[in-house]
Amino acid sequence: MQQFKRLVPLMNRVLIKKLEVPNKTQSGILLNSGDTKNPAGVVIETGQGYYDHKGDFVKISVKVGDTVLLPDFGGQKVNVSGQELLIFRDTDLLGILSK
Repeated sequence: MQQFKRLVPLMNRVLIKKLEVPNKTQSGILLNSGDTKNPAGVVIETGQGYYDHKGDFVKISVKVGDTVLLPDFGGQKVNVSGQELLIFRDTDLLGILSK
């Protein structure tokens, strides 16, 4: 299969890179991989938005660089530039995380 360097989502789709889950703590304790589920990711690309049933344009509610909370299931896996990424609808994202 051909490798692509960039993917720009259409309409209300968002391209997400899932955050890596640490496999050990800062003090060196190894974590069980089953206990370290991380439903968060970083927005890599977004579509421009979409038109609702009334014909009004609805913008995407997240921007590139946002850290978002992902649902447990869903999303389309894609491989771009050797990275495994996920595509979600804007409305499927659960929230924006901040520190």
